[in-house]
Amino acid sequence: MATIEMKHIVKKYGDGFPAVNDVSIDVADGEFLILVGPSGCGKSTLLRMIVGLEDITSGDMVIGGKRVNDLAPRDRKLAMVFQNYALYPHLTVYENIAFPLRLAGQKNDVVDQKVRDAATTLELTEHLDRKPANLSGGQRQRVAMGRAIVRDAEAFLFDEPLSNLDAKLRGQMRTEISRLQKRLGITTVYVTHDQIEAMTLGDRVAVLKRGVLQQLATPRQLYDNPGNLFVAGFIGSPPMNFLPATVEGTTLKLPFGEIEIPSDKAEKAAGKGLLIAGIRPENFAEASAPHARDVSEANTFEATVDVVEWLGNETYAYIPFDAPPEVQAQLDQLAADTDSEALRTQLVITLDGTSEVKDGDKIRIWMDGSKVHLFDPATSENLTVDRDRAGTVPSLGIVAEASSEGAPAAAGPATPAG
Repeated sequence: MATIEMKHIVKKYGDGFPAVNDVSIDVADGEFLILVGPSGCGKSTLLRMIVGLEDITSGDMVIGGKRVNDLAPRDRKLAMVFQNYALYPHLTVYENIAFPLRLAGQKNDVVDQKVRDAATTLELTEHLDRKPANLSGGQRQRVAMGRAIVRDAEAFLFDEPLSNLDAKLRGQMRTEISRLQKRLGITTVYVTHDQIEAMTLGDRVAVLKRGVLQQLATPRQLYDNPGNLFVAGFIGSPPMNFLPATVEGTTLKLPFGEIEIPSDKAEKAAGKGLLIAGIRPENFAEASAPHARDVSEANTFEATVDVVEWLGNETYAYIPFDAPPEVQAQLDQLAADTDSEALRTQLVITLDGTSEVKDGDKIRIWMDGSKVHLFDPATSENLTVDRDRAGTVPSLGIVAEASSEGAPAAAGPATPAG
């Protein structure tokens, strides 16, 4: 096992475009780090620089305390699992898993022991004599993982390994990867564009946008304390609601009415003029429902529901609104940056699955003012972020301590299967 230190990493191509721009991340020994962001954000490029498949324009890549910028991939002692599995179709499952061991000149008895141990771990024992063409997508991915874990690698690197699987199988494989990583205790860097994978798998998550690190934090820190508009819009499903707002005293004025917010939030936004208020769909309640909880009348407003989606355990209600040009421009840019059409001028609220709200109904809604985030439309900065619980946010000059919440302690010794 090993630490991975990325120090001011830059990758520029021939036209001078910075695919990765001054990224610094330290991955602890045994940590599971996620690199997440929309297509083109630089996450796969950064992973390929770790393994040595891409040259580094500037900066230092340090693995296990050793600078490896000039080392060939085979000399870095890393194991990589690719999106397309990269299996040899003419070889059996056994020989696919054994391939790196045979390449390294391992003895036959050692190869056999390691392959069978890996197959047992990944529940592939009964498939060892089959060819990849006769396996399901999930089985092929497990074979690719088996080929990685038989090596004496210092770290695992995953490049969107589940993107070719259907939704149900992705959920199953997420669980398997998480269990495997915890059992082996090996340093892991995992690339994905799926924020659900990021939130469920990682000890910490690095959010990238156009090659620039936006925030590095635990999943809970990202969700509760996004450093800027991009992180707030990218993390969460359905995404956070964004509404034009102004603050007077402790009163937040929104398109639907006025609510009270905590004084500390109001003070941080004082004198800023037009703002973007962000609040997650689950921070609302249907105040007019017979089963509604006891809520403050001060933080309620009436609105007409445009569309209702009933999902069984919960209901989504969509309520459109108008936004001034400067807010609309930010939301349009955010939708483009996050590859999400959901970030439009509409309020999405999560109601109980027993709600009987229908399209066109006028309902009374309660909003939790303590959960509001306030963003500057000009800079997209979260003015109300809790700096002690936001991890690392380079744009705000926030740097997490080494012992910050969620960062793993040094892992104890663990022996990979075989």
